[in-house]
Amino acid sequence: MVTRLRKSERGVALLAVLLGIALMTLIVVDFAMTSGLGCVSAANQANELRASYLARSAVSIGLGLLAADARADATSQTPTDSLSEVWAVPFPPMPLEGGNVSLSIVDEARKLPINAMVQNGIPNQPAILKIQRLFTILNVKVDLVQGIVDWITPNGNAQNSNIGDYYLALKPPYQPRYGAMPTIGDLQMVQGFNEAVFNRVSPFLTVMPEPAVNANTASPQVIAALEPQLIEDQKIVQEIIEARAIRPFSQPTDIMNLPDLGDVAQLLSKDVDMRSQFFTINGMGTYAGARKIITATFHRETNGIGTLAAWHED
Repeated sequence: MVTRLRKSERGVALLAVLLGIALMTLIVVDFAMTSGLGCVSAANQANELRASYLARSAVSIGLGLLAADARADATSQTPTDSLSEVWAVPFPPMPLEGGNVSLSIVDEARKLPINAMVQNGIPNQPAILKIQRLFTILNVKVDLVQGIVDWITPNGNAQNSNIGDYYLALKPPYQPRYGAMPTIGDLQMVQGFNEAVFNRVSPFLTVMPEPAVNANTASPQVIAALEPQLIEDQKIVQEIIEARAIRPFSQPTDIMNLPDLGDVAQLLSKDVDMRSQFFTINGMGTYAGARKIITATFHRETNGIGTLAAWHED
């Protein structure tokens, strides 16, 4: 009887040892996997950090290009900003510190200023008409423009006094801006603007306070939206595009000298300028599969120094 008990105890002990070994194996495997994932996570975070610094380097390069252009303009009798400037030329990807840096620079004066549709709390009809013509050219519903005007008009001054009720009924609810848009992304919150509409119109609109459109850099769509006659006669727009490609305009009166513009030339010369004040630098850094994109807008001072106006990271 005693022998049987001892055999039973030895069996239980053996089973306990096997269970202990199995448990220890699981713990070791779990620790190894956790450590491995931790190393991978740390490596990914390090790569993302390197990509971020590379993207910041791209922004710094862009600021250097803008400063160099400002110094060149300081020695010119007729300084201009055009698509032939050093900052506007496509910048190819460049290897740097084991990663890659790429950037592009766009002047905001090539776009229509969306906040100009309301001035001193009151809708600005000439600016509204320009945006409406742009939407017509882009085949976007013109009715959406009124939604933007209501969004940026101070509370109580909007034509639709119940505009806030629509937004408060959404889930989640939110209030209209009732003031100038700080970023173009604000447009996505306006009634009627889905992703498709936003992607279609946003490249042609700016929230920066550019006083006039740069005729040397503006797209044909923006130029055509400046005056109603330009929508009706696209040949005039094409003539402007071809003329600036040969030689950038140095002053608004240069447009008046184009042969086929006729009466619209006088009107157009008041809508445009040949300089830009705000520039957006799109910098991208990549490192070992990690990518960082920085979109930064700067106001370029006369001495070439850029003052930050907006900063966004993806």
